[in-house]
Amino acid sequence: MRFHNHSTFKIMQITDIQEVPDVSPDTIRLLESAIEAENPDLIVYTGDQIKGYGVTYKGKGSELESAVAKTIKTLLEPVTRRGIPFAVTFGNHDRQVGISNKDQLEKIYKTLPNYVGESANGMNLSAASYIPIKASDGSDKDVFNLYLFDSGTDAKGGGYEPFDKKIIEWYKKTRDALKEKNGAYVPSIIFQHIPMPEYYNVLKRVKRGERGAIRAFRAHKNEYYKLGDTCAKDDILLEPPSIPNENTGEFNAISQCGDVLAVFVGHDHKNSFVGRYKNIDLGFTPSCGFNVYGNRTKRGVRCIILDENHPKTYHTYVRTYEELVGKKVSRPVFDYLSSKAPETVDAAIPMIGRLLGIIAAIAVILIVLCALL
Repeated sequence: MRFHNHSTFKIMQITDIQEVPDVSPDTIRLLESAIEAENPDLIVYTGDQIKGYGVTYKGKGSELESAVAKTIKTLLEPVTRRGIPFAVTFGNHDRQVGISNKDQLEKIYKTLPNYVGESANGMNLSAASYIPIKASDGSDKDVFNLYLFDSGTDAKGGGYEPFDKKIIEWYKKTRDALKEKNGAYVPSIIFQHIPMPEYYNVLKRVKRGERGAIRAFRAHKNEYYKLGDTCAKDDILLEPPSIPNENTGEFNAISQCGDVLAVFVGHDHKNSFVGRYKNIDLGFTPSCGFNVYGNRTKRGVRCIILDENHPKTYHTYVRTYEELVGKKVSRPVFDYLSSKAPETVDAAIPMIGRLLGIIAAIAVILIVLCALL
C-alpha cells in the first residue's frame, strides 16, 4: 500500500454484513453503489461478514465450507472485480458457522485476488495483522499504519470474551519495531469488531426519563446514555456499546505513545458516531447487511481519507444506503420488524418482561370480566 502522487489514501470500512447463502440484493446494491461512488484504495472488513449462527448454514455437512465460500465470494465480488485491495478481521459471529476464523482466512479470503495484510508472527493468523502505507516517492518509509485486531467472540454465560492480552503485547512490539525502522512512531488507526470499554467515555450518562436516552446492560446495567460533547450533531446512538465485561487494558496500551489516532469498530449495528477520549477518536460504523437488524436505510459504510502531508490527521464520513440508493428496499416488512427487534439477549429480557406483564394484565382483566358477567 502506498500514498498517491496527490498525497491521499482512501480506506473504506465495511462491517456487519452478516449475510446468508441467499444474499440480500439490497446488501449488494449498497456495496456496489458505495464502492463505485468512492473508489477506495483499500477496503477493510471488520467482522461478522457472515451470519454464523444463521439456520441457513445448519445441516450443510460436507458442503458447509463451499456454502460459506460462495457467500463470501458473492459479498466480495464488487471488490475483487474492480481489483481493489482488501483486508479482513473477524467478529463474534463468523466462527459460529463451524469454520474457524483461521480456516476462513486461509482457505477463502486469501484465495481471492488482492488480499493484503502482514499477519502477526507466532499467533493465530486471524488474530492480528498490520498494513503499512508507504510514501508516494517510492521509498520504503512507512508514513501510516493500519492494525486489524480479532476482538473475540461471545463469552460463556453471556457477554463477550475479554480482549486477548497477546494481541496487546504484539501491538506494542510492532509499534516499537515500526518506530525503530522509521525513526519515529508511525501514525496509526485500529480496526476491530467489538468496542472496548472506553467507548462509554465518549458518551454522557443521563437520567432514565431523558428523551433519547439509551439503556445499557451488564457492566453498565440500568444506566442510561446519550452521545457526549465530542460527538458530531448528526452522529447516531441507538443501542448501548456491547463491550466485554472485563477490561484487559487495550486502550491503556494504544494510548501510551500517541501513535494511534483512532479506533473504528462495528458490532452494534445501528450506531454511527465518532467521539474523542483522551488522545484517541473512538468510532462506530453502521452495519450494511439487510439480512440482519440495522438502522434501515441508514445502513452504510465508512470512508477514511489520509493525507501524506499531514499524517496525524484524517477525514472520515459515512455513506448510507438512503444517500446512495434510496429509501426503497426489497423486503420492507422484514426491514421494519427487524429494526424493532431487540439487539441482544440482554436487551430482549426487559422487553420479554414487559410483554409478559401486558399478557398478565390482560388475563386479569378477562378473569374479572368473566366474574362480573
